[in-house]
Amino acid sequence: MANIRELDPSASPLDYFGYELRREREAAGMRLADLGSVIFCTGSLVGQIETAKKVPTREFAERADAALMTDGFFSRLVGLVLRSQLPTWFQAYADMEAKATYISTYQCQLVYGLLQTQAYARAVLSVEQADRLDQMVAARMERQRILQREHPPVLWTVLDEAALYREIGGPGVMREQLAHLLSLFGRPWLELQVLPFSVGQHSSTMGSFNLLRFDDHPDIHYAESYDQGHMTANPAVIRERSVGYARLQAEALSPRDSAALIARVMEERYGKQPGPDASPVA
Repeated sequence: MANIRELDPSASPLDYFGYELRREREAAGMRLADLGSVIFCTGSLVGQIETAKKVPTREFAERADAALMTDGFFSRLVGLVLRSQLPTWFQAYADMEAKATYISTYQCQLVYGLLQTQAYARAVLSVEQADRLDQMVAARMERQRILQREHPPVLWTVLDEAALYREIGGPGVMREQLAHLLSLFGRPWLELQVLPFSVGQHSSTMGSFNLLRFDDHPDIHYAESYDQGHMTANPAVIRERSVGYARLQAEALSPRDSAALIARVMEERYGKQPGPDASPVA
């Protein structure tokens, strides 16, 4: 008889997902291959998820719910599973980000994580997360679901012009990413401004940072170092960084001029490149 790995469902969200998937599958009288054929994957993949060797995607969870008639149980659980794949030091911030009603961010080198395409995120994360790349990309895409809510947080992004020129993942990936940014203009809950090179020195030359506002909690300032993030609700820091952010907004291009600059860089620098799926990007 095969040696079936026994999971402790209390060990982690991933172990709990695998434990419950096996329990529901066996209760339905299905073999691994049976469930795999119904949800369009291999029985081997089902087995790897059941033994916590693979992280389920949201699509897998939704199909498992449909096949096992579990009333959305796995779809609700997978968000917790994916969030648990984020670096431990980042998870507290991700929890607060998901609760914020207003997010202000300045990004000096990269597109903000909530606005990244999957291909761009994969290229960014591949530098130092190659061994867990699929899990990290899935976790980043899961973070973006807060923007798909019926009432998403207001998101104001000031993006340094350098981020438009820093080629991440190749010309095709960059063209797709800039096209995605252009598609966001006009949304009532989002504003995007580009801080042009011509500004020179400015109030945030120290680097990227985020400000989170809540309906019923103090504001939070968040910034990252190489291996950790730092959150603070210190009123003096919030005051100083809020003023600094207002200065960035005043010095940045208007949203309309920002969109024009993004479109120009997309065409002039990245041309009509094929997207990451090898199909042309309109």
